[in-house]
Amino acid sequence: MSGWVVIAVAIAGGVGAVARFALDGAVTARAGTRWPLGTLLVNVSGSLVLGGLAGLLLRGVDPRWVLVLGTGFCGGFTTFSTAAVDALRLLRSQRAGSAIAYAATTLIASVAAAGAGFALLG
Repeated sequence: MSGWVVIAVAIAGGVGAVARFALDGAVTARAGTRWPLGTLLVNVSGSLVLGGLAGLLLRGVDPRWVLVLGTGFCGGFTTFSTAAVDALRLLRSQRAGSAIAYAATTLIASVAAAGAGFALLG
């Protein structure tokens, strides 16, 4: 792997992390913290983008750019670990139904979004 790819992945990851922080913060400021909608939107939109990038590989896009944007940006942007902790917080606050609904919604919507992105750009 060439040096520029490693540097580009690092930069894209930083940009993705900042974008996640901004989007999650904006959504949480509007929707509140009762249900982790910000994290859900981050993960679903990131899955859409990553699915689209995977689809672009079929069109002959340089795999290095897919690596930079997929591993870098999407890796910094999406956050499975935060979704897991959000579900745990819902469980710990005696909201088991909400925790299960959140976890299932995150999984199903993220997979569907990845499929949609792949179908749109593949």
